[in-house]
Amino acid sequence: MTLIGFHASHEQIAPSALLDHVRHAEQAGFQAAMCSDHHTPWSTRQAESGFSWAWLGAALASTSFSLGLVTAPGQRMHPAIVAQAIATLEEMFPGRCWAALGSGQNMNEHITGDPWPDKATRVRRLDESVDVMRRLLAGEEVSHSGEIVVDRARVWSLPAEPPPLFGAAVTADSAASHARWADGLITVASDAATLRDILARYRDAGGRGEAAAQLHLSWAPDEDDAMAIARDQWATGTIGAPESWDLATAEELERAAAGATDDEIRQAVTVSSDLSVHEARIAEILDVGFDRVYLHHVGKEQAAFIDAFGERVLPALGAGSGRAGA
Repeated sequence: MTLIGFHASHEQIAPSALLDHVRHAEQAGFQAAMCSDHHTPWSTRQAESGFSWAWLGAALASTSFSLGLVTAPGQRMHPAIVAQAIATLEEMFPGRCWAALGSGQNMNEHITGDPWPDKATRVRRLDESVDVMRRLLAGEEVSHSGEIVVDRARVWSLPAEPPPLFGAAVTADSAASHARWADGLITVASDAATLRDILARYRDAGGRGEAAAQLHLSWAPDEDDAMAIARDQWATGTIGAPESWDLATAEELERAAAGATDDEIRQAVTVSSDLSVHEARIAEILDVGFDRVYLHHVGKEQAAFIDAFGERVLPALGAGSGRAGA
């Protein structure tokens, strides 16, 4: 089943307003929602960063959506706490919760004061965190010593079934690595050839479950306005890996993106005032083989986007009605 979801951007919008937006998205025909677990926004102009775990409880209680988030266990969020958090949400809202696990970004993790590890260490830390979380969600008492340390942890309030744990990957190498443990894959939508490679590497490595893509887009009735929104709010999306993983503050990210051209921004964000352009872009991602596409309009104002896409784009893609689970 094709699923078109709404991305709730905590980095850009206050939690109270996001709660209104996710309710609005459900009324407009979106089928699910997701968010990211950030401590720091991507730029000072975004200027928000609510605690997504608290918000998810309110959003699940206020909608019938499945809801999930992208998070990085191991440094800022200990895997035992992440397991407890997702178990509590899934116990209250069975079959509606998921988490996508990745190796993280310095912008969110440096706040602990611990050194930011190299990529190989972060991958080991993620693998250990996943193993710990799986065991905790199965009801085990867990102790572990490695890249992470766990001392006799147990999650006492468990759901009837563990929630799915997706692998969050922006490269084909990461997707293949996550295939060892993931219940599904989520990535950021790039060009079709790159998406095809990421998905193929995941499947070839034995990756199971659904594949999801988060699509950054900018829409406004006027083309110049759509471009202005993308430049103001998502120029930092032009910063590629590994630089985007390693920068520490919103100010550093802004400086790195200061010279971004319109063409570079259009590589990171689908920018158009023409709804048919956005419809074609979503269809392209689905044609590659992705099961879900979560739409992130990069502007701070969401209502007009939700209405326009709910009225025109979702029905054209056969996704304007019905709900899907986790």
